[in-house]
Amino acid sequence: MPLPVTRVVRSAWHRQGVTGGDRVIPEETPVAFTYNGGTHAVMMATPQNLEDFAVGFSLTEGIVATAADILRLEIVEQEGGIELRMWLGETTAAALSERRRHLAGPTGCGLCGIESLKEAVKPAARVGHGRTFRPSDIMAAMEALAPCQELNLLTRAVHAAAFWQPEVGLVAVREDVGRHNALDKLCGVLAREARSAEAGLVLLTSRVSVEMVQKSAAIGAPVVAAVSAPTALAVRTAKAAGITLVAVARSDGFEIFTHPHRIADAAEAYGT
Repeated sequence: MPLPVTRVVRSAWHRQGVTGGDRVIPEETPVAFTYNGGTHAVMMATPQNLEDFAVGFSLTEGIVATAADILRLEIVEQEGGIELRMWLGETTAAALSERRRHLAGPTGCGLCGIESLKEAVKPAARVGHGRTFRPSDIMAAMEALAPCQELNLLTRAVHAAAFWQPEVGLVAVREDVGRHNALDKLCGVLAREARSAEAGLVLLTSRVSVEMVQKSAAIGAPVVAAVSAPTALAVRTAKAAGITLVAVARSDGFEIFTHPHRIADAAEAYGT
């Protein structure tokens, strides 16, 4: 399948002068998530790996508990974007309807009042024990990621989320103009392939916000490693969820912010 990119004409300014030419840039399109005929959300996203996106978003947003809760999925291309049409069982659909009823504020904005604040900072799920990784595992995983970011190698404009296991290497890489979307796509492919997130590392090319921790916790990922720094709320959430949060991962090292016991030889230096 061709990559979702477009080649555009542009001019480039340099100290030596202005030159003409072109550049490959990623596509971005509205993607609507509908459940049993009702629209739940519209995201701006890269139109790629949409089955994974549909399943991952549904899981990390707590709409379904497993991929099997989505009874049917259709991807419908329309003039203004793409619709991911999903059908849920009666019990799951009823729970979603009740949730949406509580989130609809009196002004009609959809997310207002105390209920929406609670929803935004809801506690992340507690993850399992997982496994122990060597520092060399972290470095090997991060080094393997960049060459496999096919879309970013062309455009230098998208984020990636990936899953790595010591015995296998990179299991899956998903890319998107949105960092949350990339992680949702990764969550989706792991669920569709029935892979346990406890067996490896979730890798992120972006900063670590609280939503990235919440989504990782939703699939039970005990270790998250990122190239950029986390926010303070992300660190507090990772600590409460039991996640080992590794960030600022570079070619010469990384920083551990929470639960260092899963990184061999690192726990004794934690907090110094």
